[in-house]
Amino acid sequence: MSRQEQVLLLEPQHELRFRGPFTDVITATLKLSNPTDQNVCFKVKTTAPRRYCVRPNSGVIEAGTSINVSVMLQPFDYDPSEKSKHKFMVQSMMAPADMGDMEGVWKDAKPEELMDSKLRCVFEMPSGNDKTHEADGSKAPSSSSLPKSASASLDDAEVKKIMEECRRLQVEVQKLREENRQIREDDGLKRRKGPAMSAQVSTAPPKGTALREESLSARVLALCVLFFVIGVILGKLAL
Repeated sequence: MSRQEQVLLLEPQHELRFRGPFTDVITATLKLSNPTDQNVCFKVKTTAPRRYCVRPNSGVIEAGTSINVSVMLQPFDYDPSEKSKHKFMVQSMMAPADMGDMEGVWKDAKPEELMDSKLRCVFEMPSGNDKTHEADGSKAPSSSSLPKSASASLDDAEVKKIMEECRRLQVEVQKLREENRQIREDDGLKRRKGPAMSAQVSTAPPKGTALREESLSARVLALCVLFFVIGVILGKLAL
């Protein structure tokens, strides 16, 4: 005798979809509805029991009610070229009068009393998945690297102005580094070629050098302050 047709209504009916990335637990919901006037026992099985956690995986659905079954896919290394062969089966039968021993109920059930529905598993990655790249300090930030809230609150002219200012400041910092390096090289050359001096005088840098280094330090400090102010502004816009 052939099996009975499934009385439970499944939503979705044919497949369970799991949307990546699969670096964490992904949960799909399966809704089981009992449109009959009798209680129905159900049990959820899978071909890959180690890859999924199902709650609840069995129970009784009262007449005219429904339940949600959570199917949780465990994290794994996703390979787009590999098609999923995982399947689920929802097995059911009309609940007997005596429901004291559920394991015994399923064990003693006759094949013609059982009903089942099969679903396949589908894995999919988000389309146009944007990857976040972290820029190091040597690269000028682009408009795409700004927080979304900041980009939305700034018009194109303001964003362009900030980007140009950042690029100008970076060029200025690079020039200051070159000047500092050149000053140190010139001082070293003069000390090697100049006459021997007393210990007290030799430890003090030339007056012109001290003034240049003082000016250089002041410019660097001003640039640091400007960078800090820009950072605070962008931070407030992002909130």
